[in-house]
Amino acid sequence: MISKLGLIGFPLGHSFSARYFNTKFDNSNLTGWSYLNFPIESVDMIHDIIRQEPSLKGFNVTIPHKVAIMQHLNTIDDAASKIGAVNCVKVTRDGDNISLKGYNTDVIGFKLSLLEMIKEQRPKALVLGTGGASKAICAALDELHIEYVLVSRTESQTTISYNQLRQREVSQYKLIINTTPLGMSPKVDAAPDIDYSDIGSSHFIYDLIFNPHETLFMKKARMQGATIKNGYEMLVTQAEAWWDIIYPCSK
Repeated sequence: MISKLGLIGFPLGHSFSARYFNTKFDNSNLTGWSYLNFPIESVDMIHDIIRQEPSLKGFNVTIPHKVAIMQHLNTIDDAASKIGAVNCVKVTRDGDNISLKGYNTDVIGFKLSLLEMIKEQRPKALVLGTGGASKAICAALDELHIEYVLVSRTESQTTISYNQLRQREVSQYKLIINTTPLGMSPKVDAAPDIDYSDIGSSHFIYDLIFNPHETLFMKKARMQGATIKNGYEMLVTQAEAWWDIIYPCSK
């Protein structure tokens, strides 16, 4: 029996999911499984994909659809609903009836990866970006009782702007997390607009981007003596949590 998983987002040139899962299927002798990329600019196209791919069991969701996908789902897991973003969807078919349930495994993926980095410390944090990925990161920080400030291009009731950040000492925020696509391949010369001279050896710098392995954001921080980490470990952890939902008998 053929079973497929997939990924929706746009663009998808940076995606690791297809390579990761197809290798996993090969290594686990799951010959009936495959993983496909579906680069769609509009999340509304998901219904066409589901109709065209009757063996699709589920799909991951990446930039920029993690929030918009929620309006297309039949049900949403309580944790994902609380976060306000979905990174994976399970497709259940019963004849002509199709049900879509959304989950969020980004929180567990990020939390476990971050704890490997900061150990017992709970430093005050800056979260750069306010998109779907940022929502999961903030949820994880809440669970870890880490105080944070959200930074966006524009000021709001819940965020400060980058201009406002320049009026503060970045040195007081020992954990800085980039949830934006700035620096992602192929636009590797971009980096968040913060004062890197305020970063030092006591800082932890986490970039959700994994391609390139070291973003300009990470490089600038490393040159100031900071501890750095990219998003690869988080991706692997959240992917395995997603696989347990789709294929619970794997354990």
